[in-house]
Amino acid sequence: MAKLKISLVLFISFLLIFPQSSIAQNRTPLPEKNVPGGTADLVIAGGTVVTMDEGRRVIEDGAVVVKDGAIVLVGERAAVTKNLKAKQTIDARGKIVIPGLINTHTHIPMTLFRGIADDLDLQEWLTKYIFPAEAKNVDEAFVRAGTRLGLAEFISGGTTTFCDMYYFEDAVADETAKAGLRGVLGQTLIDFPAPDHKTFDEALKSAENFVKKWRNDRLIVPAVAPHAPYTVSEEHLKAAKNLSDKYEAPLVIHVAETETEVATVREQKNLRVVEYLESIGFLNDRVIAAHVVFADAGEIDILNRRGVGVAHNPQSNMKLASGVAPVPAMLEKGVRLGLGTDGAASNNDLNLWEEMDAAAKLHKVFTRDPKAVSAEQAFAMATIDGARALHLENLIGSLEAGKRADIAIVDFAALHQTPVYNIYSHLVYATKASDVHTVIVDGRVLMRDKRLLTLDESAIKKDANLYRQKIINSLR
Repeated sequence: MAKLKISLVLFISFLLIFPQSSIAQNRTPLPEKNVPGGTADLVIAGGTVVTMDEGRRVIEDGAVVVKDGAIVLVGERAAVTKNLKAKQTIDARGKIVIPGLINTHTHIPMTLFRGIADDLDLQEWLTKYIFPAEAKNVDEAFVRAGTRLGLAEFISGGTTTFCDMYYFEDAVADETAKAGLRGVLGQTLIDFPAPDHKTFDEALKSAENFVKKWRNDRLIVPAVAPHAPYTVSEEHLKAAKNLSDKYEAPLVIHVAETETEVATVREQKNLRVVEYLESIGFLNDRVIAAHVVFADAGEIDILNRRGVGVAHNPQSNMKLASGVAPVPAMLEKGVRLGLGTDGAASNNDLNLWEEMDAAAKLHKVFTRDPKAVSAEQAFAMATIDGARALHLENLIGSLEAGKRADIAIVDFAALHQTPVYNIYSHLVYATKASDVHTVIVDGRVLMRDKRLLTLDESAIKKDANLYRQKIINSLR
């Protein structure tokens, strides 16, 4: 017992001395231990626990014990809760306890542009509608209002971590931290005047200040986010990479999203997009590449060899008719592959349950192989593999002792959930965002019994609707 208490003290001291916020601070989960003194901050008891650990344990009548924001014990309820005292207990009987979902690619303030321009290809959508709308509307207040709307949508649907790239990203980080979510948040760099900075040099300096400000935060992982190879010059891509290297910060970027992008890069560099990024030394195990619709076998090998995380956005790619990413080939190679919604202006929601369902079905019909992407693989892409894509798999993505307590509880009482035969099948093909009952991030309850606790839903909707007429007027 003395050795056990010393181990737990060291573990908690480690958390306090080294905040779990950057890729460099990623760590290996500790083995399961009893809670010292028989006390815990939170116990989730009685549900079916889908751990997504290496053994893919599914524990019926299980329990998850949380202390100081971390999971300290996962197991069968009777064994885990014996002689255990908890400050707070959540009864999960009849429900499913899962790792919080991980959205690997978003532009969260664009919730305020939801539906302003649909049924267009990417280039027309961007150049004729989105870029002009951003130029006329986006400022810090806009970003804060849109972020709060997106955060409420995330929490309501069980998403606990998201990877974002947009303008005024410091405001996104501030609102995210206040709401209690976890985010890998990238300050956007682009080679033309943007809403927050008129020159690349200004944006690069701002990105450095942003990284320095947030790099030790418990919830926020600050990132550098050059927009794409066709909107950022080679010189500026290298400058972004150098900044990332300096602070060991993630690099978030759109990669090979459309055929137009591939053609542009080939014309300018005589290389495919991934090949070009590799040739300039851009790719490494801190890069998070969104989309990657057009990558051949050699490029997939490069992504895997370099440890690049990839964010697959099936619904956005379908809606913009961008194409179908080679997901089965990436899975076969072991690429770090997660799911993203993209921004709500091109999706038009932030619902990862729909992305799971779409990813599994899209690749079945595209390959004419019903085994192309299984339900379990799709669910993994939204949890542990999403964590791998963000290079945070030792911190989040599964329910294991030593990881942060990012947890969602899903109600399985609805008609569309009845009866249950295969848990992964139900989670991917039957579950809706509205089935999410309770959400916890870093041990803090953000939603309980479907009621948001850290955000004011009525105020958020009111603010969003006030922007509606302003945006309509700006597009006339």
